[in-house]
Amino acid sequence: MLRKEDFIYFGKFTKPHGTKGEIGIAGEGFLLGDDCDFVACDIDGILVPFFIEESRTKNSDTIIVKLERLNDAESVRFLTNRATYIPREWVDEDEHFTWNYFVGFEAEDEEAGTIGEVIAVDDSTINTLFVVERDGEEILIPASEEMITNIDHEARIITFNLPEGLINI
Repeated sequence: MLRKEDFIYFGKFTKPHGTKGEIGIAGEGFLLGDDCDFVACDIDGILVPFFIEESRTKNSDTIIVKLERLNDAESVRFLTNRATYIPREWVDEDEHFTWNYFVGFEAEDEEAGTIGEVIAVDDSTINTLFVVERDGEEILIPASEEMITNIDHEARIITFNLPEGLINI
């Protein structure tokens, strides 16, 4: 069984490409190396591997993949807009990370302690925000290097020094 803590967010499946079962993946700054033979997708809370037969670059942030046993546009359509993950071991930790790398990390504040899990990144405005789920509610935290005091890649914890009252807004 694949454990989510062993994976990092890679990107999202886009729409089917062509008629032969190819689909796009809009990535988040990582390249799929030669040893990358699958991506995982969260389906009903379980990471499911999808093995890659072929891949090619479409543009600077999108690749087109042909997945094993999915041979037409209809068979890959259910993957559209689903998040993809790759094993942590395939990514060099010194590599530049995008904010989406932190999806799935536990967010904590130096003073307040545990805040919740980073479930998304909102980059629809000029100020990028982490969307953190806390007790069933969403809290928005600025994605700012100045506020981040520690990143524990192994434990998947991002620690902030947030202005007083920010998480109670």
